[in-house]
Amino acid sequence: MATLKALLESPDKSVRLQAVLAAGTYPEDAQIELLISQCAHEQDFFVRDTLSWALMRHEINKVVERLKSELDSDNPQARSQALHTLSKIGDKQFYSLITTKHHFDPLDTIAVTAWRAASVLVPDHEKSALTQVLVSQLGRGDSDVQFDLTRFLCALGEVIVKPLQQASESDNEEVRLHAAFTLMRFREMRLESSKKSSVGGEGFEPPTFSV
Repeated sequence: MATLKALLESPDKSVRLQAVLAAGTYPEDAQIELLISQCAHEQDFFVRDTLSWALMRHEINKVVERLKSELDSDNPQARSQALHTLSKIGDKQFYSLITTKHHFDPLDTIAVTAWRAASVLVPDHEKSALTQVLVSQLGRGDSDVQFDLTRFLCALGEVIVKPLQQASESDNEEVRLHAAFTLMRFREMRLESSKKSSVGGEGFEPPTFSV
């Protein structure tokens, strides 16, 4: 374990990346603490993403148990990476670990990561409640943040339509425009899906051509 710790402390990101890849290839419970601790301060995007992959290769319940403290950490990167790792794990039983505190985090990067993770993990019976939370964030942030929120709302399906219709009548112009855009995008996605189904659905036979 001293070897993994030393490698993760290397100033060379390629060395750290290879160490994380090896830890994921040969998972051991003792590595979980080191990998999660590294998530809190790792500066390289590719190494951070590989850390999540490596953690997924370990025993999930043990990983998630250790992630719980990171979700409440004072370190923004620790919170963000814990949420990201949960979304990668993709198990709906852990949805309740994502709280309104995460959704309303004053840092956009953390809130966006929470929205993404929630849209992946939310059970069907929780979609309506999640929609209300996400709709309350309409108009927040810059165009990138707003487009991300639109994507995550659209992923929830038909449950978003009525709340968005109500929000599109808001007195707040930012909220009103964002709601209208999200409704438009959802309808476009639904139409695109319908077209794909009608073209390639059951009973479809592609045209044949003579040689």
